[in-house]
Amino acid sequence: MGRVAVLTDSNSGITQIEAKELGVSVIPMPFFINGQMYLEDINLTQEEFYKHLVEDSEISTSMPSPGECIDAWEKLLKEYDEIVFIPMSSGLSSFCQTATMLAEDYDGRIQVVNNQRISVTMRQSVLDAKQYVAQGRSAAEIKQLLEESKMESSIYITLDTLKYLKKGGRITPAAAAIGTILKLNPVLQIQGEKLDAFAKCRGKQAAKKTMISAIKHDLETRFADAAGNKRIHIGAAYTGNPEEAAVWEKEIREAFPEYDLHMDPLSLSVACHIGHGALAITATVYGPELDS
Repeated sequence: MGRVAVLTDSNSGITQIEAKELGVSVIPMPFFINGQMYLEDINLTQEEFYKHLVEDSEISTSMPSPGECIDAWEKLLKEYDEIVFIPMSSGLSSFCQTATMLAEDYDGRIQVVNNQRISVTMRQSVLDAKQYVAQGRSAAEIKQLLEESKMESSIYITLDTLKYLKKGGRITPAAAAIGTILKLNPVLQIQGEKLDAFAKCRGKQAAKKTMISAIKHDLETRFADAAGNKRIHIGAAYTGNPEEAAVWEKEIREAFPEYDLHMDPLSLSVACHIGHGALAITATVYGPELDS
């Protein structure tokens, strides 16, 4: 069996330092801030990003060029026989489709996984892929397993402000104004391909209770079999509010003491659209044929 590399992008929340520790590679996502391009975790830190965000700098997301993607592949193929590439969900970016087209020229040596993940759930896909590599599976087999379980995760996110949903055209200025006056904290969900509305709550604490209840409902319904066997990873994420996130992490641990929990900053690509101060919770079923 040939050597298989695992590659992802920085939307997974895996930093360049952590990538070395895990034995994976990470393509940094590009951002344009006031017309200048930055690369996540290369010359753009989380702190710098949120400083620009709260200062109302002009920020837009982008994706690596085809050349940058190919360069990352060619570098890995000098050492490995195959690559499993796990980019962010095709429902949130066109990068996955672009990579899939580029991979057609590599005779199956590059397997691009479209398993509809982002942030903490995407990170878990990377960890699952590493376990599959350790089992001796081929890149094609790993792609199949990861895509087979692509809908086996949930993400719920509450926002601190409606400003960025208004800015992105997802809600009208009037709806944003009413929501601000009523102190509404929307809860959004990611179930596979896209970001959707889930609930409107009066205040952050109510929103957090709603998200915990939503995950509990998923564990009792969609993921009942996996939950019954304790085959669930619970995740958490936040956007630039680590102190509040620490309290959130404690609340999640109290609500789900029987499951492992990992927390990361939320993907900056998502943060662009929801703003500073968000909190998220996720549930992900163990990958097929994995015990952890």
